[in-house]
Amino acid sequence: MGFSVLSSARDKFVAFAFCWADALIEVDQSRRILFAVGATKALTGARPEELIGKDLNALIDPKDRVLTDQLLEMTAKRGRIHNVVIHFTTPDGARHPVSFAGYVMPDLKDHHFLAFRSTVSLTEAGDEEGVERDKETGLLSGTSFSEKAVQQLKDSAASGQPAEMTLVNLPGFEKFYETLSADERQVFKNTVGTTLRANSIDGNSAGEIGGGKFGVVHAAGLDVAALENTIAQATKAFDPTGKGIDVQAGTVQIDTSDISEEDLAKGLAYTINHFKEQVGEKFNVKDITQNMNGLVQEAVQSLNKFRGMVTGNDFQIAFHPILQVRTGAVHHYEALVRFNGRYEESPYKYITFAEETGLITEFDIAMMRKCIEWLRKNKADRVSIAVNISGRSVDSDAYGQQLHALLDTDTWLKDFLLFEITESARVADLQRANNFVQSVRNKGFHVCLDDFGAGAASFQYLSVLEVDVVKLDGSAVQNAQKAPKGRAFMKALTTLCKTMKVETIAEMVDSKEALEFVRDCGVDHVQGWLFGKPDPDPWSFIKKLDRRLFS
Repeated sequence: MGFSVLSSARDKFVAFAFCWADALIEVDQSRRILFAVGATKALTGARPEELIGKDLNALIDPKDRVLTDQLLEMTAKRGRIHNVVIHFTTPDGARHPVSFAGYVMPDLKDHHFLAFRSTVSLTEAGDEEGVERDKETGLLSGTSFSEKAVQQLKDSAASGQPAEMTLVNLPGFEKFYETLSADERQVFKNTVGTTLRANSIDGNSAGEIGGGKFGVVHAAGLDVAALENTIAQATKAFDPTGKGIDVQAGTVQIDTSDISEEDLAKGLAYTINHFKEQVGEKFNVKDITQNMNGLVQEAVQSLNKFRGMVTGNDFQIAFHPILQVRTGAVHHYEALVRFNGRYEESPYKYITFAEETGLITEFDIAMMRKCIEWLRKNKADRVSIAVNISGRSVDSDAYGQQLHALLDTDTWLKDFLLFEITESARVADLQRANNFVQSVRNKGFHVCLDDFGAGAASFQYLSVLEVDVVKLDGSAVQNAQKAPKGRAFMKALTTLCKTMKVETIAEMVDSKEALEFVRDCGVDHVQGWLFGKPDPDPWSFIKKLDRRLFS
């Protein structure tokens, strides 16, 4: 390579990088320093000319060397990496955090041009709008990773260069992570994240699935054993005992040829969630990956089966009463789904599946239509029913548009229809959810928030979501009956709700003792098997109800 070309490249490098950096270093493929300029003395303890010929790793803190190596690998794929924190170690042992950027110029592919500044920043990862990434690692979130994986797998197959997906499990990750200092945690997470991204097909197709579980989409033929070893070495660098974590990785074989992109996305989301939920010392990621193609195919079959039930209106409504706690008068009925006789699986299994695959919004609209149809046929009986809306549907613009179209067609529904928001933990944006709730309430409909008291986040939901009713979670009601301070806790909940002019419903009231308990705690309404099980005939409860419970 001619000197003029090299000099020109360096001039450009220096000119642009000095706008950002305090020191600049050029290394060759073996990480040997060829060129240095700037405030290297302050950062590394050596003047620029003293660095020439040295190994770059000699300047870097041992815990950051795996991260740095992976960053340099990433620059070879992406052309650049910027704003990642690493640490230099000076001869006196001092550690200096620096922001690190790396570039590979097209005409000097075996040279890395590195820029450093003494400002601590977080990893940056540019991406399209709506893609969720961890700010420290640049790793995609679970949902965004699923979507990115589908896109990459399909695009790569179409180009004739099939990609693969590898799942990585770090048993004991969370326990190990807790032993690290705040500074070590950032470097460690950056190391794992950058290693995965560096091995991904485009430097960006890697994600954190949760609980020490990760995924990466990469070109076929990736040396998975080397990937395991690289991450394992990184964990050893942070472990005082030198043991580290036993990293497990397995490559998924998925035939995408006969699966639509939409079904692949839903099937992959379902199977990735299956991987996320695997726990225990005996769990091995290779067992999952070997069966992943079958799981995806199984999920797609279940998708088609569930879609068939939804589009074919092949399900029924079962009614369960909500009663006034002191008089026993029916306030309204909750409309529950029951799938027809030939589907022996529990409704919970199907609803959970719909939640995990994103089909829940389609089902929620189908259920809403069925309930409105029932109300239209039985309008003269003046029965009020509550229809469930999943937290995912609350977040869906498409669902909101379809729902309001139905409500605007039959304005009389406000006297007979209530809405119950279930799976509230799945609500991603509370303010957006409140806008949805108010759009419904402004049309005269009441809204109930389900599962209240099941977790600390319930109070945050109630502080943001302006609702008319809250349903006290059944497990919370049952636990309160057993706990020494349970009665005081339940009374505090109902007092809070009364102060906010919000009515309360206690669910899972299955005994006379439970009824007396919630009545004493100031609950307004009750629901439970004490009054009967869900039934397709809402009037059957009136005939069977034991009035002595309310005398």
